[in-house]
Amino acid sequence: MKPCSLLIFITVVLLKSSTANYDWDIFDIFPWKVDPDFNRNLTELITSKGYPVQEYTAQTPDGYLLTVLRIPSGRKKVYYANKEKKVVFLQHGLLSSACDWVLNFQNQSLAFILADHGYDVWLGNIRGNTYARRNIYYPPETSRFWNFSFDEMAEYDMPSMIDLVLNVTGKKNLTYIGHSQGTSIAFALLSQKPEYNEKINMFIGLAPVATVGHITSAIRYLAPFTADVDFLFSILGVDEFLPNNIIMKYLSEILCDTKVKFICEDVIFLVCGTDYSQLNASRLGVYVSHTPAGASTKSIIHYAQMVNSKKFQKYDYGPKGNMLEYNQTSPPEYHLENITTKAALIWSENDKLADPTDVHILEKKLKNLVSSTPVKLKEFNHLDFVWGVDANILVYENVLSLLKNYS
Repeated sequence: MKPCSLLIFITVVLLKSSTANYDWDIFDIFPWKVDPDFNRNLTELITSKGYPVQEYTAQTPDGYLLTVLRIPSGRKKVYYANKEKKVVFLQHGLLSSACDWVLNFQNQSLAFILADHGYDVWLGNIRGNTYARRNIYYPPETSRFWNFSFDEMAEYDMPSMIDLVLNVTGKKNLTYIGHSQGTSIAFALLSQKPEYNEKINMFIGLAPVATVGHITSAIRYLAPFTADVDFLFSILGVDEFLPNNIIMKYLSEILCDTKVKFICEDVIFLVCGTDYSQLNASRLGVYVSHTPAGASTKSIIHYAQMVNSKKFQKYDYGPKGNMLEYNQTSPPEYHLENITTKAALIWSENDKLADPTDVHILEKKLKNLVSSTPVKLKEFNHLDFVWGVDANILVYENVLSLLKNYS
């Protein structure tokens, strides 16, 4: 059991006694009644719910080995036997893995819902997470392994995974659904590689993140220190993002209600925010046993840099480093106006990481925006797009409609 998982178990028990308004059954979260999904890996999470799964490995040009999972059919195989299957690729967000899409029950998890509606569902994993910690040239114990941000994911990871999917399925294109950093990767990819605007027939962005100048996430509080990168590495972890506990507690004191600050010290909640109206507390141990799944410190710093610049741009190495890397003193911007594939955005007014103001900036730059829809529940937050108990109604029904009408 992860230390943070044990902390969550203890915290929920304490929280129950101090928050009478929450309808939580504390007996559901004791260790001796742990949900079996707590110890299941990604493949087991899928097969245990009655779905077939196939596992593939995409190798990037710089040597990373990324596990890609396929759910080729749903539980009603006969019903869709004669239907032409459309391919849908799901890409998780920051600090996460493809587990995000299957952590809830069959009627609540997007991957399962899509499979049951007759789609050929593929789940991607980006470098550095639980299912992509291998490289043919160097191990994850080395600094070189962790020298990446979403720049490299857009340049290498996503093309490698998309090409793998299209080669296996024999399709000319697919529909891409991303959450959080999964949308940043797609925006960067589509803006700089025109050919992928043909390979992706539609892009659906859940909690879309491009510019981040208006976020209220903990990342904002790191932005003032981005000029001193060595200092940030010293408090966040030199290679893999492993923040100092003192920093976590300090940020939780600033950002979190005192009644929930213990939970908020878990990095995923601190970075992405919490919404207790949509959180299934009985599965909290399952969530934190799979998340955070791993990320580079450079990825966190990259977003913090963009808080300052208010631009959607590549990693900033400083004037001298930028000259070496980009042959110019400032990092190049990703030009969202270059994206021609159909795009749809689903966002929330209460999102700390995909702030509505930044979403509205994004809307104006996308030439082929077919839909931009806020979630109707005001309290809906960043993690609710994948973990929310009502995400199937508030978000996924819209996703199914978009797939039907535009993909």
